[in-house]
Amino acid sequence: MPDSGGSRAQRAHIPTSGTGPGTDADLRTGPGADGDPTVPHGDAGALAVDPAAPQVTAPAGLPEAPVPPKAPGAPGLAGPAAKAARRTGLLVTLVLGGLTALPPLSMDMYLPALPAVTDSLSAPAATIQLTLTACLAGMALGQLVVGPMSDRWGRRKPLLLGMVVYVLATAICALAPTAELLIGFRLLQGLAGAAGIVIARAVVRDLYDGVEMARFFSTLMLISGVAPIIAPLIGGQVLRVTDWRGIFVVLTGVGIALTLVVWKWLHETLPPADRHTGGVTDALRTMRGLLADRVFTGYMIAGGLAFAVLFAYISASPFVVQEIYGASPQTFSLLFGLNSIGLIAVGQINGKLLVGRFSLDKVLGFGLAVIVLAAVALLLMTTGVFGEAGLVPVAAGLFVLMSAMGLAMPNTNAQALMRTKHAAGSASALLGTSSFLIGAIASPLVGIAGEDTAVPMAVVQVVCAVAAVACFLLLCRPWQRAGREAGGL
Repeated sequence: MPDSGGSRAQRAHIPTSGTGPGTDADLRTGPGADGDPTVPHGDAGALAVDPAAPQVTAPAGLPEAPVPPKAPGAPGLAGPAAKAARRTGLLVTLVLGGLTALPPLSMDMYLPALPAVTDSLSAPAATIQLTLTACLAGMALGQLVVGPMSDRWGRRKPLLLGMVVYVLATAICALAPTAELLIGFRLLQGLAGAAGIVIARAVVRDLYDGVEMARFFSTLMLISGVAPIIAPLIGGQVLRVTDWRGIFVVLTGVGIALTLVVWKWLHETLPPADRHTGGVTDALRTMRGLLADRVFTGYMIAGGLAFAVLFAYISASPFVVQEIYGASPQTFSLLFGLNSIGLIAVGQINGKLLVGRFSLDKVLGFGLAVIVLAAVALLLMTTGVFGEAGLVPVAAGLFVLMSAMGLAMPNTNAQALMRTKHAAGSASALLGTSSFLIGAIASPLVGIAGEDTAVPMAVVQVVCAVAAVACFLLLCRPWQRAGREAGGL
């Protein structure tokens, strides 16, 4: 399988021929008609960077000097240096995985409790679904602020500030006496939690490039994918011993633990020399330049629409599975976990087998096509075209749809971020904001016809999936860019 260097644990954060990923020569926009980037130099393979040291300094935790990528036939790191590299790489991977797992934890632990919250706060289902919309909207808007902040002040300080506020907001959600106050506190929780989402992606862009970045996103999907598997299970079990407020107490504890881990082990990855010194005007100019890149915008919107398909399932499935098909909260949790396993498994197939063998655009296109087919099948089943469909065929359709997300989500992020080394924080903010805003719009639409039909969910999924394919084809135009990107893309 083609690779861009030695193993991630063995490579140090050093320039390659004077154009390493920490320099301005990385992925500049070329002179082509489409503004496509020049061929990337390869993978940085860094783990962490001390902000006070030059960029050629070894990652934190490595006792040896930086080591270049292993040449064919040459020995790699040996002894204590190799063990330290592997240990540091695993630690940083787990920290970033924890940050990307925070959104599904915040959402999915709460899902089995939605009917209970509706009864407890004496509010209609559409109003309680707005607690999900508020959290999504907060995460979307917060990323627009945190992303440029991280490009200016580094990744570590904005992340720690956001985590502290997230913990406080989550604790307050446990005390909310009305649906309106819960919606407001969920908005604040989302605004603060945005720091973990956007900075985790920016850190990956700081450290990796090309095919290796796509592989790392798939690795993060494996780690963060554990969250949607265990979160509904934990939420269902919490509801056995307490009410829905106990779920927010558990989330508060998770936030405290993750804040401490970030403070102790996640080092700064953006050297001072690479930070932007401008203010709001400079940040807006940077984002405007990113949006002017048609291909970047195409991947951004396609990824956001795919996320809307996913979130239509997330917001509607508790009512579809439990209210329409009569499943218990525990059964819903098990089905949700099974779907998450499918997403993780396909994500690992993407990272381990497909990336490097096939063009990312081909894999992405295939994933979007499967999503469209699964969404259409769900629409036909929920409208009764095949007769009265039971829980099993509907669950099978949702499983296929969720699994295909393992091909769409990591590859849209990787393709977009490979064009934006100079402003990874701002680019990550735009990617996250578009996804969460589109998801927030889709969320209330799935409940527009009430709790007794799954048709609105399927309609939203079909419309968003078809629109994602259209954006991919019309804006990204992958056939025009075949063979012009690095790592066999």
